[in-house]
Amino acid sequence: MSDTPFSRGSRAAPPTVNLGDASPLADRADNRVLVPVIARAPPRPPSDLIRALGGETMGTTWSARVIAPPGVGEAAIQDAIEQELAAVVALFSPWDPSSEISRFNNAPAGFWAVSPPFWDLVDAAMTLGDETNGAVDPTLGALVDLWGFGPPGPRSALLPVPSEDEIAAAMAVSGWQKLRLNPEARGVMQMGGMKLDFSGIAKGHAVDRVSDRLMAMGATSHLIEIGGELKGRGVKPDAQPWWVEIERVEGSPAPHTVAALFDLAVATSGDYRRAFRHDGRLYPHTLDGSTGRPVSNNLSSVTVLHASAMMADAYATALTVMGPFEGPEYAEALGLIAHFVERTERGPVERMTSAFAALMDDPDGDRPG
Repeated sequence: MSDTPFSRGSRAAPPTVNLGDASPLADRADNRVLVPVIARAPPRPPSDLIRALGGETMGTTWSARVIAPPGVGEAAIQDAIEQELAAVVALFSPWDPSSEISRFNNAPAGFWAVSPPFWDLVDAAMTLGDETNGAVDPTLGALVDLWGFGPPGPRSALLPVPSEDEIAAAMAVSGWQKLRLNPEARGVMQMGGMKLDFSGIAKGHAVDRVSDRLMAMGATSHLIEIGGELKGRGVKPDAQPWWVEIERVEGSPAPHTVAALFDLAVATSGDYRRAFRHDGRLYPHTLDGSTGRPVSNNLSSVTVLHASAMMADAYATALTVMGPFEGPEYAEALGLIAHFVERTERGPVERMTSAFAALMDDPDGDRPG
């Protein structure tokens, strides 16, 4: 599995959501409104001032709405966010030749000791690989590059689709089952030519890191967005949750959907984001490690809500790889909050898990705002 890389070209991709700072997003009668059931009253924000910040990172943009305690100024917040983002790039961006992942990808064969944060993400990705039978796979960097979605850039227009031999060669150095780990030494085995790629979880991981950093600063109410992956913590001064409008795929039978991100994250994987066409066929950037090719299952979008932005990011892509039948079944079995839009001959069809549908109900009235 691989989702949007740290690509300099990804900035042109459409955003996943539109940020909403006010409750009218949820008041329109034609909107579908998702509100999580909460077990406790939301704590009061640390102040009444919402600071809006933003910038660029990972070949895309980031934005934040932050309510910090008195005495914590905007410059300190901006600096803290940028420190976390720079740390993620230095660890996991294959576009940066000096990053830890680039150094590993270019290393000769052998076991290599990695830093604690690098190890933690490798370990998390491998655990997800085991759980999803490879729908999450952090070892597909060679295939990402081969198909023109990695640092080398797009393939030549004269040879837009790799040959069978090229695919076989890239698959020979890919596959989560080939990666060996040594937990005692924090060692990761480079088999020679294997390229790790964390693009399917790195943006979500970055969102979680930024959110945790802000919480440590006392900014317990905030909304963080990086390239369309979002996470909301706490509520606004008016006790309203952080409302976001989830991007609606063109032609989707689903109505406009707004979600209250109260201690919740959302991620969307879509085949319309970064892709190319050849001979009338769409080749999206999400790769299936079992075939060595971009997914081709007519899923146009998968949206997942989860307490962890990294997990929402990973599951959205994994469910896309699984497809329009196995994906919803797997999500339902795990109790995931997930929504699917599939292209069919009779037009787009939406599916949702029971956990997603439950957010549209309010049996107890125990919800913020």
